[in-house]
Amino acid sequence: MEAQNKEVAALVAKITGLQAAIAKLPSLSPSPEVDALFTDLVTACVPPSPIDVTKLGPEAQHMREALIRLCSAAEGKLEAHYADMLAAFDNPLDHLHRFPYYSNYINLSKLEYQLLARYVPDCAAPSRVAFVGSGPLPFTSLVLAARHLPDTLFDNYDLCDDANQRARKLVRADKDVGARMSFHTSDVADLTHELRAYDVVFLAALVGMAAEEKADVIAHLGRHMTDGAALVVRSAHGARGFLYPIVDPEDIARGGFEVLAVYHPDDEVVNSVIVARKVDDAQMFGENGRARAPGAAPVVSPPCKCCKMEANALEKTEVFASTATELSI
Repeated sequence: MEAQNKEVAALVAKITGLQAAIAKLPSLSPSPEVDALFTDLVTACVPPSPIDVTKLGPEAQHMREALIRLCSAAEGKLEAHYADMLAAFDNPLDHLHRFPYYSNYINLSKLEYQLLARYVPDCAAPSRVAFVGSGPLPFTSLVLAARHLPDTLFDNYDLCDDANQRARKLVRADKDVGARMSFHTSDVADLTHELRAYDVVFLAALVGMAAEEKADVIAHLGRHMTDGAALVVRSAHGARGFLYPIVDPEDIARGGFEVLAVYHPDDEVVNSVIVARKVDDAQMFGENGRARAPGAAPVVSPPCKCCKMEANALEKTEVFASTATELSI
């Protein structure tokens, strides 16, 4: 226990130093200094750790919340930078592999699709999907549309109109994916009847960065999504909770959902994934009208190694083909 406490204290000290250095940066736009600091941060947070960031003291908790907001701002600038770069190509979607975290999104999207198909099979081929918090580089929607959901319509919501303008440019040349993508500038709190149209709603990790904000967003979705629809929520676990907000499965259950699966990656995929299903009032409340106590969230095992090998091989083949095409031009 003493060794574990020392490990946690050393990690918190390291993260605190990195947060202070990042906060002093004149800009969070991509640059060698920015890239180096965030690389150090991710490298420190991704390995398995005994830390439970929800139990940190007030000072460390304040530092963590500030760091997550810095990460959010930096991620937005990174995506905007690459969205502008990709938009210069005739078909931007042919060059997505240029994004430095391309493989992470490929693997995360595949994982989310597999979990959805396994735990909510009637939503495995949805007619319409909403992604809340899509950003200027809506990787998840693009990957799902191209690889896993070829007949699905995607509505992407973001607070920032500039982000949506950038995203539209990425799909302009692809007749298939472009025809199935819509982008809307809206706060999720303003979405009501629209939410009833979706078989699946994806909630981005950085929508509602404080625990209370996230719980409010989930409760809003629970009030307006249709019964039986699936909700896919991105969370974090262990030291990765310094990078992204941690979502309590009980907050999802209290929001009107049955939590079906919780998955914590142990590889380069940073985000945890929670899959839930909207339940009706009869399932939410008992015969006495009182809310049912949420059960323990089922933590599920990772996909088999052969699936990962298949995904990696497919990715390498696509990158090789794209590079060969570029060289031949």
